[in-house]
Amino acid sequence: MADIATYSAPAASSAKVGDFIELLKPRVMTLVVFSGLAGVVLAPGHLHPFLAFVAVLCIAVGAGASGAINMWYERDIDAIMNRTRGRPLPSGRVDPAEALAFGGVLTLLSVGLMGVALNWTAAALLAFASFFYVFIYTIWLKRITPQNIVIGGAAGAFPPMIGWAAVTGQVSIESIVLFTLIFLWTPPHFWALALYRNEDYKRANIPMLPVVAGERETKKQMIIYTLLLTPFALAPYFMHIAGAAYLGLAGLLQALFVISALKVWTDKTHKFARIMFGYSIFYLFALFALMMFDKV
Repeated sequence: MADIATYSAPAASSAKVGDFIELLKPRVMTLVVFSGLAGVVLAPGHLHPFLAFVAVLCIAVGAGASGAINMWYERDIDAIMNRTRGRPLPSGRVDPAEALAFGGVLTLLSVGLMGVALNWTAAALLAFASFFYVFIYTIWLKRITPQNIVIGGAAGAFPPMIGWAAVTGQVSIESIVLFTLIFLWTPPHFWALALYRNEDYKRANIPMLPVVAGERETKKQMIIYTLLLTPFALAPYFMHIAGAAYLGLAGLLQALFVISALKVWTDKTHKFARIMFGYSIFYLFALFALMMFDKV
C-alpha cells in the first residue's frame, strides 16, 4: 500500500494553460454553474443580462478556485487513487505553490467582483461556500469521518442560493429549499461513486462510508437519502417557483432516482451503482432545467 505520509510530488514541468483549467475541475463546475444560473433565473426581480452573466461567472470562478485549492491539499491521496493520479499536481505538470496561489487569487477576485458588481450578501455566501469546501470538507472532514460527504456536501449546495441572492440581495425560504435539494442529493450521488471506487478510497485511507461501514449500510443510507429528497424535489411547484409541468416530470425523475437506489440495494455487482451515479447527474441537471423552463 502506498504511504501517504512519504508522498513527494514529481518535479513540475512547465505548466500549460490546460493544466490550470483542469485544476478548476471543469466537469464539476458545469453543474455548479448550471445550478447557480438557475438561482439567478428563478429569483424574483430583474437583473441586467450583463450582471447576470457576472454573477454566474463569479460562482463558476469561485467554485473552480476551491477545486484548485482542494487539488493542492489532496495531491498526496490523488497520487494513490487510479481515478485522480493523472491530475496536474500528482503528475507533476503544475507546481503545488502555483496551484495554491492560483486558487487563492481566483477566490479573492470572484468574491470581490460579486460584492462590487452585485451585492455583498451574495459575495458573503460565495466566500462562505469556498471556506466550507476548503476548510470544513477538504482539510477537516474528508480524512476523518465517513460523514464527510454529508456535511461537506453543503458547499456544493450553495450555488442556487448565491444566484438567488445576487438578484434579490437576500436569502429566502425558496433559495433554502433549492440548497436543501442539492444537499440531500449529494450523499447518494457520491456514495454511488464510492461503491464502485471503493478500492481507491481504501488505498488512500479515506473513510468513505463503504470503506468504514460496508456496502450494505451504504446502500441503505442511499435509499434513505433518496426518499428524504422527494418532498424537496417536488417543493418548487408548491412554493410557486415552477408550474404543473415541472411537478409531473420532477415526480417521474424522482421515482426513477428512488428505483435506482433500490436497484443498487439488490445488485450484487456495482453495475447499478455506476448507472445511478450517471443518472444522478442527469437528474439534477434535469430538475433545474425544468424549473427554469417552467418558471411561474
